[in-house]
This record gives sequence, C-alpha cells and structure tokens, in this order.
Amino acid sequence: MREASLVDGREPAGRSGRGHRSVPHTADLRVEAWAPTAEGCIGELVHAVVGSFADLSGARVVGERGCTVLGVSDADLLAGVLEEVIYRMDADGELPVALAIDRIQGLDGARTVAVRFRMADATTAALVGAVPKAVSLHDLDLRSGPDGWTCLVTVDV
Repeated sequence: MREASLVDGREPAGRSGRGHRSVPHTADLRVEAWAPTAEGCIGELVHAVVGSFADLSGARVVGERGCTVLGVSDADLLAGVLEEVIYRMDADGELPVALAIDRIQGLDGARTVAVRFRMADATTAALVGAVPKAVSLHDLDLRSGPDGWTCLVTVDV
C-alpha cells in the first residue's frame, strides 16, 4: 500500500509522472489528475479535491480510518473514494491528510479497492475554498493510456 501525503504542496508533474490541475468549469470544481497507476491517480485526485478547499498543513491528526469501496468499473471506485472523503467530512468532521490505496481487485464483475486514510480534525484546517457537497457522475472518467492513468471528475460545491 503506497501512502501519499496531502499536505506536501507538490506541483503537478508532467503527464508521465503524477500530478493534477483544475479544469475550467462554470459553477463546480472540475479536476484532472494523472499517475502511473489507477490507485495513484485516485490518490492524486483526492489530494487535488481536498487541497482545493482546505489547507491541512496545520491540521491536527486524529486517527486512521479504513474503508473498502465497491464498484462495477474503475470510475465507480474513483467516485466511491471521493464520496467517502465527503462523507467523513460531513459525518465525522474529518479530512484526510494522507491516504494509502491497495491495488484494485476484480471479482465476478465487481471491482474493489481498500483505502486507509490518516484523518485530521476539519476544524483545525484552514478553509481556502468552496467545500464539496457531492461527486457528479456526469463525465466521470478513470482510464489507462500510453503515459499511465488519467482521471477527471466534477465535484458539486
């Protein structure tokens, strides 16, 4: 399980590395991310979405949380991981400062991925943008290409 920090301030890398960028959108947050693996791409997207509204550099870590996300496609897994982040923020007042994602597994037409989050108290983070409310399933994408994986999501704010 590879862990990615959400507070390290990395700049997006070239398409052959890992990174993310905001994509123009009229009202919501639209983010594109890329990485060598599907799991890395999902992690990079979580980093981008959380970083769009919260500065976690001074946030107080409160523990670790795990979940397993189920879906019929890789894009379903991407949406499920982001929905878990939004749920934890709403239900528990926590935001991920880091995450580790196991390799995506396929079983009888279903896809699963296990995720472990290191969570911080959201009240100790500095809000810097509009807080996400939901993941839009419209134009949601996670796919493999010649330079690795890319994903694209719109988040309702």
